Amino acid sequence: MSESVSSVGRGMSVAAAFSGMRSVAPVVFRAGCPDCRGRFELAAGALRLAIGASSRTTFYSFTCPECGAAVRKPAGERIVELLTGGGVRTLRLHSTL
Repeated sequence: MSESVSSVGRGMSVAAAFSGMRSVAPVVFRAGCPDCRGRFELAAGALRLAIGASSRTTFYSFTCPECGAAVRKPAGERIVELLTGGGVRTLRLHSTL
């Protein structure tokens, strides 16, 4: 079977495959700062997620856009799901014995 490099599936061109797609709105997350009590929305790129061996070592962090404080909050399973699904960069923490 010989298909050209620019084809997708059954002879469909890449341009045709994506022609029906609409632009997707960027994912934003609502957050709050415990220091200044500010409430705001952050893009996925403004957040970091660290996944540790326990719930105590699994958290997300960001810098408050209003006061500049470094904020760190615990992340349960649902938060981890939402953040990873929304494109937040993730760091897996490994413990050494």
